[in-house]
Amino acid sequence: MPSIVGQQGPQGLDRTQVDWLASTAQRIQDRIETVLEGKSEVVRLTLTVLLAEGHLLIEDVPGVGKTLLAKALARAVDCTVRRIQFTPDLLPSDVTGVTVYDQHRGEFEFKPGAVFANLVVGDEINRASPKTQSALLECMGEHQVTVDGTTYVLEAPFMVVATQNPVEMEGTYPLPEAQRDRFMARVAMGYPAPAAELRMLEGHAAANPIDDLQPVADTADVVKLIETVRAVYVSDEVKQYVINLVSATRDHPDLRLGASPRASLHLIRAARAHAVLGGRGFVLPDDVKTLAVAVLAHRLIPTAEARIGRRDAQQIVADLLDRVPVAVSSGGQRRS
Repeated sequence: MPSIVGQQGPQGLDRTQVDWLASTAQRIQDRIETVLEGKSEVVRLTLTVLLAEGHLLIEDVPGVGKTLLAKALARAVDCTVRRIQFTPDLLPSDVTGVTVYDQHRGEFEFKPGAVFANLVVGDEINRASPKTQSALLECMGEHQVTVDGTTYVLEAPFMVVATQNPVEMEGTYPLPEAQRDRFMARVAMGYPAPAAELRMLEGHAAANPIDDLQPVADTADVVKLIETVRAVYVSDEVKQYVINLVSATRDHPDLRLGASPRASLHLIRAARAHAVLGGRGFVLPDDVKTLAVAVLAHRLIPTAEARIGRRDAQQIVADLLDRVPVAVSSGGQRRS
């Protein structure tokens, strides 16, 4: 692994670093796609969120491969993994951990919960009560857990991949705004194409292919990948474009709640990862445009009038991408 540059110049990372990251990420993606047919864009977004130090919310109907994607990522990257099946009777202490009294030693001992892993798979997160959902807030936002006044730092890398069913389905609780805001991006799996579903029937009918999935990277590799992404160059023009785009959501007449400052930060981080996965050491406005819907839409709350008019958050973000001008450089040339 080449050393990380200490100074971010206008050229971004050097070619050796960019090629190393892109090739390593491609190997991870190829390995995941051996068990997840026809979902290249979803897998690429998942890797983008991982390298940008974010968390991913996968929303769709049951049976389209949400949990399979999370498990395949865990297998492709050899790191510690814990899975939480969210149910109405799940307690916050099941997630974060609990302090118990050890009679033999005569002292209290902390028993870590399921969040103490590099990759936490939260299956059907919106089937748990809001009280249990909120147990994830601190660990997702600050990478730490506080139990009985003691704070425990979570080991890097740390990523939550949560799946949820549409809120219209029975037995679901809508995620609160603070919880949704901590997810860097939301993605829908969608139904597979007929050809991909046919390959799935041929390859998955006899055995579960994920059982034979071998890792192509480990925890140390992921940490180096993340450090490399941090060094990707972002110009002032691109930063201003992100600010203008996010600010436009706060004044939009069809939105009751706009995007937060955390959304701006997440969009920049995701754009860095997207740029280097595309073979560049610097961010372009096109990186921001590609990720804007996935990063912003789940944080927005349309007004009642917009819902009646069937204008959802994704449509509103797409409309803003057409309306908000891309920042220009000092020389007057567009950067996209």
